[in-house]
Formats: sequence, C-alpha cells, structure tokens
Amino acid sequence: MTAMAMRPSAQLPAVLAAIWRLMGLGGLMGLAGVVLQAGPAGAIGAGPARTAQGPPQFLPLEAEWCLEQPALAPRPPAGCIQLEVPRSARQMALGLMERPPLGPLRGMWFRFDPPTPVSFWMHRVRQPLDLIYLRQGRVIAIDAAVPPCSRLPCPSYGPAEPADGVVELQAHEAQRLGIVVGSPAPLRWLQGRGAGS
Repeated sequence: MTAMAMRPSAQLPAVLAAIWRLMGLGGLMGLAGVVLQAGPAGAIGAGPARTAQGPPQFLPLEAEWCLEQPALAPRPPAGCIQLEVPRSARQMALGLMERPPLGPLRGMWFRFDPPTPVSFWMHRVRQPLDLIYLRQGRVIAIDAAVPPCSRLPCPSYGPAEPADGVVELQAHEAQRLGIVVGSPAPLRWLQGRGAGS
C-alpha cells in the first residue's frame, strides 16, 4: 500500500502525523529509514517525499549500550556501543542513509514510546546493517546483515511484536559482540543528555 492511500487519524501517534505532514502528497517517500506500521491496513513510510538529496546526517553521540559479559565468557568484556539518537521525524526518516560504514561499537538508537509495531527498510543505505529490536530492556529479535536497497520497492524488516527501540549496527556486529535474542539491553543516556534534552 502506498502512503498516499492512507490518511492520518486521531488514533495514530503524533509522530505518524508529523511524518505524514513531511511526506506531503508524493506517495511513497523518496528517502529511506523507518516504516511505522499503521495496524492491519498497512505501513506508512517516514520521510520527506520531495526533498533534494543532501549530505548524510551525523548526529551527536547521546546514549550507550554497555554490554554484559557472561561470567564464564572466554573473552574480555566488549565494552559500550556509542549511539546516535534521532529525535525528530525527519532525523528518524534519514537514519543512516548515505552514511559510510559505522565501525565497531557505533550505532543508532530509534526510540518508540509507547512500544509500536515497526518495520525498517534499507533504501539508500550504503552498507548492510544488523537491526536489533528491543522491548523493556531486552533484545526481542534481530535481523542480521540486512542488505542495502538501491531501488524501490525495497523489502521491510521487523518483528511481529511491538518494539520500544531499535539499534542499528554495522553488519555482523551483533554476532561479534554476542548479542542474541533475550540479551539484556541496558541502554542509557550519556551524562548531560536525555530523552527530553
């Protein structure tokens, strides 16, 4: 279903209404990133439809995910993943589009409050990514090494259940760090940062 066939309503969260306003009447978006499910009727793409391609976004590091190492692990703790956090609908829509590879222990954290059925796609993302879906401080699903998509239509990825967060990492980073379904995900704001700042 194209986004043009859907209309925002009072039942949709405010972020969906903001995304709708950014999209205009251009149908499917020209940018990639988050696709928020709108119930059984279909999905709405997030992003401006008629914006010229600009430089990729680089957001400040505002949060981290410090990995817990099992007591009998044969290797030292992996450390903390430093996270960029998109805050606006536009930042969420741009995500990691056109970005060079992230590198180890770097990622982007998409937050959803309340938990929401989510789907992500890889249009105009340059490198494969691991998509790690979170709920209540735990990993609920992982899509590993999701390939880029250069031409529409692009497949979407996401769990069957609602998520309150998604962390994107470079491909194979979840496996390298030992992140699996059920792993704790104690994401926290860096000092002086936070959900409202």
